[in-house]
Amino acid sequence: MQGHMDIPLNATGKGQATGNGARLKSFLEAEGISHQSLDFVSSPLGRTRATMELMRQALELDAETYRLDDQLKEITFGAWEGFTLEELADEEQDLILQRRADKWRFVPPDGESYKMLSERIGAWLKTVNRPTVVVSHGGVFRVLRGHLEGLDTKRIPKLDVPQDKIFVWRRGAFEEI
Repeated sequence: MQGHMDIPLNATGKGQATGNGARLKSFLEAEGISHQSLDFVSSPLGRTRATMELMRQALELDAETYRLDDQLKEITFGAWEGFTLEELADEEQDLILQRRADKWRFVPPDGESYKMLSERIGAWLKTVNRPTVVVSHGGVFRVLRGHLEGLDTKRIPKLDVPQDKIFVWRRGAFEEI
């Protein structure tokens, strides 16, 4: 449970970020979209900043010319950050069962629920006023997708979030590239 822990991007993540940058570059070229028409924004956590910078390098852009937005931080697991559910099982069994029963509303000790994250991302989404390249986190993508697609709250926390894909929202649906 990484949450807000500021861990570095590992070698796999670096390769995925570079590959995503290449995929995005091909997509933009094929669609005739200028990078100048796009806003580039990232969560301020180190792993997302590194991802954005590797993507921008693959796009042949200045690696450091993008915005940071605190609202795009990952869901926080509070006191549970840095642990696996297996490690917490003995001490936190009742809470783990509560989480399993209602992952959307469950708030870990000193943490945040998916519902709370969804409210934060919904507020951020209202500020988006032009095509935007976003580098963020799995939980953020789940609730963003939930907002855009109107998904059931039981489904949102369980959505798959592949790290080696670019997702484009247009014409009312996500496209994987």
